[in-house]
Formats: sequence, C-alpha cells, structure tokens
Amino acid sequence: MTTYTTDVQHVGLPTSDLDGTIDFYTKTIGFELAGVFKNGDDRCAFLRYGHITIETWEVEESAMGDGAWNHMALDCTDIDAAFSNAKALGLDFKDTEVQSIPSFWDNGIRYFNIYGPNREIIEFCQIM
Repeated sequence: MTTYTTDVQHVGLPTSDLDGTIDFYTKTIGFELAGVFKNGDDRCAFLRYGHITIETWEVEESAMGDGAWNHMALDCTDIDAAFSNAKALGLDFKDTEVQSIPSFWDNGIRYFNIYGPNREIIEFCQIM
C-alpha cells in the first residue's frame, strides 16, 4: 500500500458538540481551524496543529470515553489503484467500493475504509 500512500492525513473524532470541540482544540490546545464543511445536514471541521489534522464531525451521541477516536486516514495519490491493491492483499473492507464526499475541500474527496487487526478503522483518502 505504500506505493499509493504518502503520509497520515488525519485522525477522525466524532462529537456531539462540534462548536465546543472546535473551541477546545483552537482556543485551549492551539490548533488552527482549517475548514468547516457540510456533509448532508451535518457539519464536519478540520483542525490542524503542525503536522497533525483532526477531522471532527457531528453525531447525536459520541463515545465520551477511552477509544473515542474513530479512524486514522492515510493520504492517497491514486484511490482507485489503492482500492485495487487492497483487494489484491485481501484486506478486511468496511466499504465495498470507493466512496465520495463532494462538499469537502475545493473538489471533494474519494476514500475507502478497511479494518485493522484490532477492528480499528483505517481510511485511505484522496483529496481531489
């Protein structure tokens, strides 16, 4: 998979209080707000601090405990080739096909998720 990935892109944190989460990470910890985007009726925010980016999005009820992080995403250069390679490797897919969210960033994203050995979610994501 290293042929199609370049770095960790972000980690995902669902929240039942998006504005409070944005305030905490920006005003208390020092992250910068990179963008807030619509995803259907909900909002999603990206927060950056140096090399790390947090994707946080609105959910009715978040975990509110240890293990609250939802996923880690890797930057992809060619999402279709990465998807084909993941199939050839026999990885444990969460998604049966490449997904897209056209409202993120300037031209949307394309991505797919797999499960790691501990049932952690690993996302492969290409910003279009």
